[in-house]
Amino acid sequence: MDFRQARYFLAVVENEGINGAADALSVAQPTVSQALRSLERELGVQLFFRIGRGMVLSAAGRSLIGPSRQLLRDVTAVEDMLAADDGEVAGRLDIAAFPGLGTGEFLDLVARYRGAYPKVSVRISDLRGESSSAGVIRDGHSEFVLAHLPVEGGDGLDVIELGSQEYWLVYPPGTELPEGTVRLAELPDIPMVFVPRGGSLGDAIEAGIRDSGARPPIAVLTEHREARLPLVLAGVGGSLVERSVAELAKDRVVVRRCEPSFTRAFGLVFNAGALSPVGQAFVDLVRDHRAGRTS
Repeated sequence: MDFRQARYFLAVVENEGINGAADALSVAQPTVSQALRSLERELGVQLFFRIGRGMVLSAAGRSLIGPSRQLLRDVTAVEDMLAADDGEVAGRLDIAAFPGLGTGEFLDLVARYRGAYPKVSVRISDLRGESSSAGVIRDGHSEFVLAHLPVEGGDGLDVIELGSQEYWLVYPPGTELPEGTVRLAELPDIPMVFVPRGGSLGDAIEAGIRDSGARPPIAVLTEHREARLPLVLAGVGGSLVERSVAELAKDRVVVRRCEPSFTRAFGLVFNAGALSPVGQAFVDLVRDHRAGRTS
C-alpha cells in the first residue's frame, strides 16, 4: 500500500463513497475506483461491500483505517520536517479533547508547546463520546485524546494524568438556594438535566444521588453533554457540570458545590509506539512540565 492508495481509501471512508471521495480529492470517479480495486488486489481482501450505490466497510477495511491514517501522518511529518530549517520540528499536532477538559493547564501546555515549536500548528477537535477514546487513537483520527481516566478499552495505550475535574451543581437563574455547599441528601425538588448512564461520570453521579436518598425529577436526558448548560440557562432544570464550565457561567446561573463531591482524573491518552516527531515533542514537553511540578 502506498501513500496515494491510502489517501484514496481514507477519502472513500470519510466521504461515504466514491463520488464524495472524488469530489473531495478533485479527481475523476474512475481514478478513485481504479485505485481502490488496485489496493484490494494487492492486499488480497475486499475492503468494501458494494450495496447498490453505497459502500460499506468490511472487517478488513475497518482494520486498515488505523494503519492508513498512520501512513499519511508519517509521510506528512517527514515532508514537514524536510521543508523546515535545520531539522526543526514542524507539522500538525492533532488532539481530540472531551468538552469541559480543554481548559486551564491543558491550554497552558499547548501555549508552551507553540512557543517552543512555532512551526507546528495545533488542531483541537471535540471528542463527542469518551467511550470512543481508544478507537480515536487506534484508528488514527488523532494522535492524542484528552479524556477522563481510565479510558474504556485503553489497554496498551499510554497515559499522562494531568489533574482531576470536579463537578458542580448549576441551576437556572433566579433559583433560590441557601448559600454554601449543597448536600446531595438535601437536593431541592427541582427537575434535573442529566447525561444517560454508561461510559462516563453519569453512573457515579446517579449512584451518589440515589445513595443519598434524594429523588429529584428528571427533566431531560441528553447524550449531548454540551447541551446541559444551555438547557439550564433556558430554565429547563438544574444539572451537574464541570467546575470550569460552572465558573465561566457563574454570573448567569446559580452555582453550588455539592457534598459529597464528584471528581474524576483526566489526562492525555496516546500510543507511544506510533507517535510522529511532532507528537513525541509534545509528550516530552508535557512530561518535563509534570516532572517540574512534582520536583
